[in-house]
Amino acid sequence: MQDQYRTVAREGVHESEINRSRFLCSLAPAATEEEAQAFVARIRKEHPTATHNCYAYVIGADAAVQKASDDGEPGGTAGVPMLQMLLRRELRYVVAVVTRYYGGVKLGAGGLIRAYGGVVGEALDALGTVTRQRFRLATVTVDHQRAGKLENDLRATGRDVRGVTYTDAVTIDIGLPDADVDAFRAWLADVTAGTAVLELGGEAYGDA
Repeated sequence: MQDQYRTVAREGVHESEINRSRFLCSLAPAATEEEAQAFVARIRKEHPTATHNCYAYVIGADAAVQKASDDGEPGGTAGVPMLQMLLRRELRYVVAVVTRYYGGVKLGAGGLIRAYGGVVGEALDALGTVTRQRFRLATVTVDHQRAGKLENDLRATGRDVRGVTYTDAVTIDIGLPDADVDAFRAWLADVTAGTAVLELGGEAYGDA
C-alpha cells in the first residue's frame, strides 16, 4: 500500500478555446470507480449538446484502475492523452471529463492529442493538487482526570485528533503515520503514567 498519493485539490472546471472549438475540462477527486463514473454521467447530463464528452480516471493509490474514453473522437486522440497527463502528474483518485463543442476547424490527430492532454494539464494547474498521507487509525482510552490534558497535548504536538467520546472512560480517535506508532506508544505511556490504552485500527488517508 502506498504511503501517500497526490490528487486534485477540489472539483472544478477550466475552459480553453482551440481553433474555435471550446474545451471544458471538469476535474474532481473520486474515492471509487463508481464515484468517477457518476461524475462522468453528471457532466454528460450538464452538456447534452456537446460534440464529445471524453473522460479518463485513475483510482487507487497504486493506480490499479485506469480507464479512458474517446467518446467518438478518433481512437487514442482524447481519452488516452488525458489519462497520460493524469499519470504524468502522478495523480490518483481523480476523474477528468473534457467536453468539446466543435467550432468548425478540424484539429487533426496530433492537434486533438495536444488539445485534450493540454486542457487537463491547464485544469490541474488552475485547481491545484494536494498530497494525502496514509495513516493508521488508532484509539486512545484514558480516564476523565487525564483526558483534557492529553487531548491538549495531542493537538499541541500536531497529532491528527479525529474525535473524542466521553463514556465511563474517554476515547480519543487519532491518525498516526505507521512509522510513528512505536514512538507514540512510548510518549503516551510517559505522559499518562502508563494508564492510557492504545488500540490500533485500520488504515486511511488524510491530508499530509
